[in-house]
Amino acid sequence: MSEKWNITLKVSRQKQGEAPHFDEYKIEVNPDEYVLDAVERVWAFIDRTVCFRHACHHSTCGACGMRVNDVEKLTCITYIRDVTHDGGTIKVEPLRNFPVVSDLAVDMGSLYRRLESVGARSVLPVPEAEIERSPSSWSADDGQYIRLADCIECGLCISACPAATTSKDYLGPAVLAGAQANGLKRNPELMNLVDSEDGVWRCHSAFECTAVCPSFVDPARRIMDLRTQIFKERVGSLFRKA
Repeated sequence: MSEKWNITLKVSRQKQGEAPHFDEYKIEVNPDEYVLDAVERVWAFIDRTVCFRHACHHSTCGACGMRVNDVEKLTCITYIRDVTHDGGTIKVEPLRNFPVVSDLAVDMGSLYRRLESVGARSVLPVPEAEIERSPSSWSADDGQYIRLADCIECGLCISACPAATTSKDYLGPAVLAGAQANGLKRNPELMNLVDSEDGVWRCHSAFECTAVCPSFVDPARRIMDLRTQIFKERVGSLFRKA
């Protein structure tokens, strides 16, 4: 017989024209279920007006990112027993630094557009002639984009980033990590974009982005490496001019 806990799910609510507030729901759960299971149970059996994003349920799509007890998590892989106890409370809120669409759902459009701007595409544009080839054989020499390995574009890093709260124009950890993966030598047009006030220099090296990344992309390290690339390129250009 599976273990059962009684918990309180404290859900952030915000509809159009409504002030943010919390609603609380008493539910029975298996502690080895995930936080997303608890949110879905509330939606299915208690309150169908609760709005949230989800899709794959196995940490591939990045859609179910939320703040769980004040920490950015993919709720589809966050065990209930890891964030509360029997009789305890789980607080779920939308990600920070994105416009709230409704309740727990945010508008991720700014992230996707900025990823496009640095060539970090979600979908590789494959010419018809390449269809028969294995994706592992595609390269920049074939005119393909190189995707930032393992980034699922969940937005957790941007929500956790303290610098992202200081400027709505900040590119953000995922985008800068994408620029680093593409490389400034291969893509010199990225230089002015990332070497800017709202590029790598707004990052304060808090490393919160790396701490919450569910795919081990390590955006903080990539941003530090991107700064090194910029420094070398700028210094090198001075010597070339001389």
